[in-house]
Amino acid sequence: MRVSAKSDYALRALIEIASRDDARPVSAEELGRLQEIPHGFLQAILADMRRADIVVSQRGQSGGWRLAREASTVTIADVIRAVDGPLVSVYGLRPEAVTYNEKADVLQHVWIAARSSLRDVFEKVTIASLAGRELPDEVTRRTADEDAWQPH
Repeated sequence: MRVSAKSDYALRALIEIASRDDARPVSAEELGRLQEIPHGFLQAILADMRRADIVVSQRGQSGGWRLAREASTVTIADVIRAVDGPLVSVYGLRPEAVTYNEKADVLQHVWIAARSSLRDVFEKVTIASLAGRELPDEVTRRTADEDAWQPH
Protein backbone atom coordinates (compact mmCIF):
# COMPACT_ATOMS: atom_id res chain seq x y z
CA MET A 1 0.00 0.00 0.00
CA ARG A 2 1.17 3.49 -0.76
CA VAL A 3 0.19 6.27 1.66
CA SER A 4 -0.60 9.36 -0.37
CA ALA A 5 0.47 12.88 0.53
CA LYS A 6 -3.25 13.68 0.92
CA SER A 7 -3.70 11.02 3.61
CA ASP A 8 -0.49 11.98 5.38
CA TYR A 9 -1.38 15.68 5.35
CA ALA A 10 -4.95 14.99 6.47
CA LEU A 11 -3.79 12.93 9.43
CA ARG A 12 -1.18 15.50 10.44
CA ALA A 13 -3.76 18.29 10.30
CA LEU A 14 -6.18 16.27 12.44
CA ILE A 15 -3.48 15.47 14.99
CA GLU A 16 -2.75 19.19 15.21
CA ILE A 17 -6.44 20.01 15.71
CA ALA A 18 -6.99 17.23 18.26
CA SER A 19 -3.84 18.13 20.23
CA ARG A 20 -5.19 21.56 21.14
CA ASP A 21 -6.13 22.02 24.78
CA ASP A 22 -8.62 24.80 24.11
CA ALA A 23 -10.62 23.02 21.34
CA ARG A 24 -10.94 26.33 19.48
CA PRO A 25 -11.07 26.25 15.69
CA VAL A 26 -7.70 26.41 13.93
CA SER A 27 -7.22 28.31 10.68
CA ALA A 28 -6.04 26.43 7.61
CA GLU A 29 -3.13 28.87 7.42
CA GLU A 30 -1.98 27.94 10.92
CA LEU A 31 -2.44 24.21 10.30
CA GLY A 32 -0.43 24.48 7.11
CA ARG A 33 2.33 26.47 8.77
CA LEU A 34 2.60 24.18 11.80
CA GLN A 35 2.61 20.97 9.78
CA GLU A 36 4.36 22.31 6.65
CA ILE A 37 1.41 21.52 4.37
CA PRO A 38 0.87 23.62 1.21
CA HIS A 39 -2.17 25.86 1.79
CA GLY A 40 -4.06 25.11 -1.44
CA PHE A 41 -3.58 21.38 -1.00
CA LEU A 42 -4.69 21.58 2.63
CA GLN A 43 -7.85 23.50 1.72
CA ALA A 44 -8.88 20.72 -0.69
CA ILE A 45 -8.13 18.05 1.93
CA LEU A 46 -10.15 19.88 4.59
CA ALA A 47 -13.06 20.14 2.13
CA ASP A 48 -12.90 16.36 1.55
CA MET A 49 -12.93 15.76 5.29
CA ARG A 50 -15.82 18.19 5.76
CA ARG A 51 -17.87 16.20 3.23
CA ALA A 52 -17.09 13.05 5.25
CA ASP A 53 -18.21 14.76 8.50
CA ILE A 54 -14.77 14.54 10.04
CA VAL A 55 -14.21 18.29 10.38
CA VAL A 56 -16.41 21.37 10.36
CA SER A 57 -15.49 24.92 9.48
CA GLN A 58 -16.47 27.96 11.47
CA ARG A 59 -16.60 31.37 9.85
CA GLY A 60 -15.80 34.67 11.47
CA GLN A 61 -12.98 36.35 13.29
CA SER A 62 -12.32 33.35 15.52
CA GLY A 63 -13.13 30.88 12.76
CA GLY A 64 -11.23 27.93 11.47
CA TRP A 65 -11.46 24.16 11.49
CA ARG A 66 -12.34 21.76 14.28
CA LEU A 67 -13.35 18.13 14.57
CA ALA A 68 -16.97 17.38 13.74
CA ARG A 69 -17.05 14.58 16.31
CA GLU A 70 -14.95 13.19 19.13
CA ALA A 71 -11.37 12.37 18.13
CA SER A 72 -11.84 8.93 19.69
CA THR A 73 -14.45 8.09 17.03
CA VAL A 74 -12.39 9.07 13.98
CA THR A 75 -10.05 6.36 12.72
CA ILE A 76 -7.17 6.43 10.28
CA ALA A 77 -9.37 4.34 7.96
CA ASP A 78 -12.09 7.04 8.07
CA VAL A 79 -9.57 9.69 7.06
CA ILE A 80 -7.97 7.70 4.25
CA ARG A 81 -11.38 6.82 2.83
CA ALA A 82 -12.43 10.48 2.99
CA VAL A 83 -9.45 11.82 1.07
CA ASP A 84 -8.34 8.87 -1.10
CA GLY A 85 -11.22 6.41 -1.32
CA PRO A 86 -11.08 2.68 -0.49
CA LEU A 87 -8.16 1.32 1.52
CA VAL A 88 -7.36 -1.18 -1.23
CA SER A 89 -8.28 -0.97 -4.87
CA VAL A 90 -7.15 -2.93 -7.89
CA TYR A 91 -6.97 -0.71 -10.96
CA GLY A 92 -9.70 1.46 -9.48
CA LEU A 93 -12.03 -1.34 -8.34
CA ARG A 94 -12.70 -2.65 -4.86
CA PRO A 95 -11.15 -6.10 -4.41
CA GLU A 96 -14.51 -7.88 -4.25
CA ALA A 97 -15.45 -6.43 -7.66
CA VAL A 98 -12.33 -7.65 -9.48
CA THR A 99 -12.72 -10.69 -11.70
CA TYR A 100 -10.02 -12.94 -13.05
CA ASN A 101 -9.86 -16.12 -15.08
CA GLU A 102 -9.69 -19.44 -13.28
CA LYS A 103 -5.87 -19.52 -13.06
CA ALA A 104 -5.54 -16.06 -11.53
CA ASP A 105 -8.70 -15.87 -9.38
CA VAL A 106 -6.62 -16.61 -6.28
CA LEU A 107 -5.29 -13.03 -6.56
CA GLN A 108 -8.66 -11.70 -5.45
CA HIS A 109 -8.16 -13.53 -2.15
CA VAL A 110 -4.79 -11.84 -1.72
CA TRP A 111 -6.34 -8.38 -2.25
CA ILE A 112 -9.14 -9.15 0.21
CA ALA A 113 -6.62 -10.39 2.78
CA ALA A 114 -4.49 -7.26 2.30
CA ARG A 115 -7.53 -5.05 2.91
CA SER A 116 -8.39 -7.05 6.03
CA SER A 117 -4.83 -6.63 7.32
CA LEU A 118 -4.93 -2.87 6.76
CA ARG A 119 -8.26 -2.68 8.56
CA ASP A 120 -6.69 -4.46 11.54
CA VAL A 121 -4.49 -1.40 12.02
CA PHE A 122 -6.28 1.54 10.39
CA GLU A 123 -9.67 0.91 12.00
CA LYS A 124 -8.16 0.55 15.48
CA VAL A 125 -6.03 3.71 15.54
CA THR A 126 -8.01 6.87 16.25
CA ILE A 127 -7.11 10.52 15.97
CA ALA A 128 -7.31 10.68 19.78
CA SER A 129 -4.70 7.93 20.12
CA LEU A 130 -2.44 9.67 17.61
CA ALA A 131 -2.83 13.04 19.33
CA GLY A 132 -2.14 11.36 22.67
CA ARG A 133 0.84 9.52 21.20
CA GLU A 134 -0.55 6.19 22.49
CA LEU A 135 -1.22 3.42 20.02
CA PRO A 136 -3.36 0.34 20.73
CA ASP A 137 -1.36 -2.64 22.00
CA GLU A 138 -1.98 -4.72 18.87
CA VAL A 139 -0.46 -1.95 16.74
CA THR A 140 2.48 -1.44 19.08
CA ARG A 141 3.17 -5.18 19.02
CA ARG A 142 3.50 -5.06 15.24
CA THR A 143 6.17 -2.36 15.49
CA ALA A 144 8.08 -4.30 18.16
CA ASP A 145 9.06 -6.86 15.53
CA GLU A 146 12.45 -5.73 14.24
CA ASP A 147 11.64 -7.16 10.83
CA ALA A 148 8.73 -4.69 10.51
CA TRP A 149 11.26 -1.86 10.31
CA GLN A 150 13.31 -3.45 7.54
CA PRO A 151 12.72 -2.60 3.89
CA HIS A 152 12.15 -5.63 1.71
